[in-house]
Amino acid sequence: MSDEAKGRTRGWVKILLVVSLGLNLLVAGAVAGAFFSGGKWHHKGPPRLETMGGPLTRALSDEDRRAIGMKIRQSYKDGSFSRDRHREEFDGLIADLKAVPFDPAAVEARLARIQGLFQERLSLGQSLLIERLTEMDDAARAAYAERLVERRDRRYDRD
Repeated sequence: MSDEAKGRTRGWVKILLVVSLGLNLLVAGAVAGAFFSGGKWHHKGPPRLETMGGPLTRALSDEDRRAIGMKIRQSYKDGSFSRDRHREEFDGLIADLKAVPFDPAAVEARLARIQGLFQERLSLGQSLLIERLTEMDDAARAAYAERLVERRDRRYDRD
C-alpha cells in the first residue's frame, strides 16, 4: 500500500473513531440520564440526536471526556471491538432486506446481533463513566453533580 493510501486510511479511521466515541458517549449519557432522572425529564416528542447524550456526558469536564475517549480509542486498538464485524452485520442486514422471499426472522435475528454490538459499546461507555466517577474525589463529584443540576434546570427552562 502506498504512503498516500495509508495516510487516507489513517485519517478515515481517526474520523470514524471520533464519531464512534461521540455515539458511545451519547448512548451512555442517554441511558444513564434516564436512570438517574427517575422519569422527571419529560420532553415533548422523541429525543433529538443532539440531546441523546444526556446531561451526564455534557456535564463531564473536558479532561474527563478526553480520558474516557482515550480509553475507548484504546479498546478499539486492542481489538475489543471489530469494525469489520459491524460492517459485516450491516451488509448482511442489507442483503436480508433485499432477499426474495423476505424472511422477517432473518432480519430480526440480524437486528438482535447488531443490537448486541451496540450494547457492548454502551457497556464499555458506562463502565468507563463509573470508573471515572470513582476516581474523582468528593469535591470533583460534587462539582459534577452541580453541573448536572445546571443542565437539568436548563432543560426544564426550554420545555
